[in-house]
Amino acid sequence: MANTSNVNRKFAEALRSRLDGRADLITGDDGAPVGLARARQAEVPAEIVAASAAEALGWPYVESLSDRPVSQEFITSVPIGFARRHGLIGLAAANGAMSVALADLDQWPQLAVLGKVLGRRIWPLLAPREEILRTINAAYQQQSSQAQQVIESFGSSDRDEVIREIQRAVGNEDLLDVAGRAPVIKLVNLMLFEAVKRRASDVHVQPYEDRLVVRFRVDGVLHDVFSPPPALHAEIISRIKVMGGMNIAERRLAQDGRATVEVGDRIVDLRIATLPTSFGERAVIRLLDKSIRLYDLTELGMPANVLETFGRLIRMDHGIVLVTGPTGSGKSTTLYAALQEINSAEMNILTLEDPIEYRLEGISQTQVSDRKGMTFASGLRHVLRQDPDIIMVGEIRDRDTAQMAIQSALTGHLVFSTLHTNDAAGAVARMLDLGVEPYLLASSLLGVLAQRLVRRLCVHCKRTYQPAARQWRLWGVAEDEELISRPMYTGDGCDECLQTGYHERIGVFELLEVSDLVRELILQCGTAASIKSVAMTQGMTTLRTDGIAKATDGITTMDEVARVTGRDEF
Repeated sequence: MANTSNVNRKFAEALRSRLDGRADLITGDDGAPVGLARARQAEVPAEIVAASAAEALGWPYVESLSDRPVSQEFITSVPIGFARRHGLIGLAAANGAMSVALADLDQWPQLAVLGKVLGRRIWPLLAPREEILRTINAAYQQQSSQAQQVIESFGSSDRDEVIREIQRAVGNEDLLDVAGRAPVIKLVNLMLFEAVKRRASDVHVQPYEDRLVVRFRVDGVLHDVFSPPPALHAEIISRIKVMGGMNIAERRLAQDGRATVEVGDRIVDLRIATLPTSFGERAVIRLLDKSIRLYDLTELGMPANVLETFGRLIRMDHGIVLVTGPTGSGKSTTLYAALQEINSAEMNILTLEDPIEYRLEGISQTQVSDRKGMTFASGLRHVLRQDPDIIMVGEIRDRDTAQMAIQSALTGHLVFSTLHTNDAAGAVARMLDLGVEPYLLASSLLGVLAQRLVRRLCVHCKRTYQPAARQWRLWGVAEDEELISRPMYTGDGCDECLQTGYHERIGVFELLEVSDLVRELILQCGTAASIKSVAMTQGMTTLRTDGIAKATDGITTMDEVARVTGRDEF
């Protein structure tokens, strides 16, 4: 560096100009200019200090790195932990030298370390710390997929050493930090990293007789992604078990575990389950990305009439509102959106969940645990002593929970919960089967929302086509002449949608509002078919009808509608 006193003088002059002449902040009692320490003691904003230091040293200072390409050599050679800890990132090299952005002059000694590691001359520049950290996270997340390369690189490795490494590696993992990891550890981290990048909800590690397949569930559909060597099956399962805090020596019993991993600035919860099969253990990992924002009711895809009626039901003073559908149909997302819609300082809202998927600001959320004796039914008894206005019960699974939920609704509370039924009317029959008295259900039930998720067409490769008559018959709508005369939409597949023709999902909905006629049928223990028939005469739109409307609007395809509403009648 240049002479210290000269640098201090230039630094003070630059700082004074940026602080509108506030000389008292950057000069000593005798008026002599001082350096960085004085500026920090005066709590001068870090960006102003960095810009002034850059001017004093003759270094560049940039406020944004978005238009500067990051060095792939830096990403490959420098672990993300080192880059984050010291607040520096390498930019694309030119003329044999690499520019490295620093957040603070305190990291000056690290430039010499980088120069030796990279074998290059280093040119420093200064930038805001937040900008550097954002660039670090983005650059390491955008590195190309390495999982298949890792798979192909395995040869005759020391199996015992790999097992010892797996047993030693415990605790939280940053999936972007793969430098120095044992091969199997690196492989599992990269597979999970790739799953997060592809928006996968689940990762399946499935053994067959002669091969091992890693599959991702993306937008509700499984895809074969990787094929590791079958000889690595035991090591991969062991690594997954270690991450989930499970017993790696137990291979004859099913096990459950959980873990938390980081992908840059994103936190992802893992729910891990293993199961012994005829060809060895298989594992399924459910990924819950905590950084994914919660949706508003208006973003779920409800038709206008359904949105209006559902919005009115969730604002009732008391009663029970049920959301039904199979696993993975978005029921929890809808309930979270409903709670956000009505949440206010005047309301005391409590939830019982298994697991707590996302945190809701201002709402008390409780995790149920059968092992610890906190079931939905017992938890609901305790919740009622907390003076709630609104209660969300994650799922009605048994008679005790059903009866407690109904009693809560009858005693002046608004209750939200979920059921596993095929349609809205089926929820009534299910509640009666669980032992709820018809007169209690008729008095408390406000409405039932059934839903499914269909994949959205990719906007980049969507096109129209005219289906053949045979195709309409397969979809079950051949009699509707007006409908079959319309063009439909499909997706050809492109890089944006991973060649699937679809990107993300949207809901299709069926809302049964409990009218006086429906209430009479409940009192008479009417069948689900009779309740559905009456509701349709009163204007209820079925799942398939809503799906077909979205298909004709080019939001999804008829194939998707037929796939998720196959048991519904048009």
